[in-house]
Amino acid sequence: QVQLDQSGGGSVQAGGSLRLSCEVAGLSSNDYCVGWFRQSPGKEREEVAVMARYSGTAYADFVKGRFAISQDKEKHTFDLQMNSLKPEDTAMYYCATSLSWVCNPRPKFPYWGQGTQVTVSS
Repeated sequence: QVQLDQSGGGSVQAGGSLRLSCEVAGLSSNDYCVGWFRQSPGKEREEVAVMARYSGTAYADFVKGRFAISQDKEKHTFDLQMNSLKPEDTAMYYCATSLSWVCNPRPKFPYWGQGTQVTVSS
């Protein structure tokens, strides 16, 4: 059974930093395309960042230069470091993993974490 367990998040003032972590259990490989997504009330879920061993990383334009996705294969985790946070980054953040070796074209993400709230105050 595949499980993704998220940690991190919380509340911070604009300009601050937060780190999200996602621990993946139940997969035979750490090389699948993984990603972070977010959803604000009344908005559709949007992709924040993805990464895969064989296709590198990709970021949404609205987080480029501020957020960084990384992976610790030994710990079976992948993180999202969020710097220079803005109020518009406030959302529920979700981690997800696919069963694809690459992120291009974007694969389906059948497995999701439970979500963690990030709130940025001005």
